[in-house]
Amino acid sequence: MKKKIIAYNRVEKPVLEELKKKYDVQFFKGINPHTDEAFLERLKETEGIIGLELPVNAELLDKAPQLKIVSNVSVGYNNLDIEEMTKRGVMATNTPGVLTDTVADAIFGLLIATARRIPELDHYVKSREWKADLEPEHYGVDVHHKTLGIIGMGRIGQAIAKRAHLGFDMNILYHSRTRKPEAEEKFNAAYRGLDELLMESDFVLLITPLTGETMDLIGKREFGLMKKSAIFINGSRGGTVVEDELVEALQNNEIAAAGLDVFRQEPVQHDHPLLDMKNVVTLPHIGSSTHETELKMSQLAAKNLDAGLNGDIPPTLINPAVLEKQ
Repeated sequence: MKKKIIAYNRVEKPVLEELKKKYDVQFFKGINPHTDEAFLERLKETEGIIGLELPVNAELLDKAPQLKIVSNVSVGYNNLDIEEMTKRGVMATNTPGVLTDTVADAIFGLLIATARRIPELDHYVKSREWKADLEPEHYGVDVHHKTLGIIGMGRIGQAIAKRAHLGFDMNILYHSRTRKPEAEEKFNAAYRGLDELLMESDFVLLITPLTGETMDLIGKREFGLMKKSAIFINGSRGGTVVEDELVEALQNNEIAAAGLDVFRQEPVQHDHPLLDMKNVVTLPHIGSSTHETELKMSQLAAKNLDAGLNGDIPPTLINPAVLEKQ
């Protein structure tokens, strides 16, 4: 008898078809996992879950006594209660590495688009407002040779630093939990305390995971430390920023502009004030969303799932302490 698994929200079609050859797969999308009867019934016999953004906590684990592994199709895993999963012997995995360059491309593109006001000026041309030489009120600011402060110097942060330093001759500052000697050598990056970085940077780029430590990391106090000409870019998670205080900072001209790929609530509310600001560039959380990378993420997630269901160690196991429970 095939092992039962749940595919949730996002697994690329070719990968889903391969999984169906080996397992009894039931796919759920756009449901409420707390109330959907078919989903809750399926949990009772499910040994593996693969997908995106399913909250896995004590409540769900109580309803899934056979569960062995949860394979996230993402690098982030703030949807997983790792401590609780480890306690119960359930493996947790994610998909780091395969999306690094894709996300770095998107976030650096967002930085350029915000600095040069590309979406705003695209609309200006397409709405037939361009009737004479461009007035200075529409000018953006240079990116090259400016100071970029990166908060979070993991794989993606370093890939962005590479693009900024080698491609745009930017001066790189960074703040992270640990020093990164390799980044300091390769990109001439200088470590700074958070306050120093905020005060010195022309562009402040947030690219940390969402943890208890980084929740609401950037708010009123931090925006107040930035230059009035600073541009803030968030490529991490919406919860790392106090969104109402970002709105206030923009309204009060405490910072010049913002580029956002993530929001506190996604999809973002239609009446959100950020959507009416010309100096804010908004993207629908598309950091890793290319056909090639989404397929690679699903493939790695499937490898993790296979390993966890068949007695092997998954390639990107988040909670190795779980092995002691088995």
